[in-house]
Amino acid sequence: MTKFLIEVPHGSEEIACLRAVQTFLQTGSHFLMNADWGCSDGEHKAWLMLETESR
Repeated sequence: MTKFLIEVPHGSEEIACLRAVQTFLQTGSHFLMNADWGCSDGEHKAWLMLETESR
């Protein structure tokens, strides 16, 4: 299987962070639980590592 690093940027406003989390929750909580968030360090992005057969 191939590993992919997915980066999900969002705005630096607090509401943008909350919307990003809400989107992850609506898509499936396993994505939220496996994401690394940079918001508290001023890097407004989420990163996920996925292993899959294809894109």
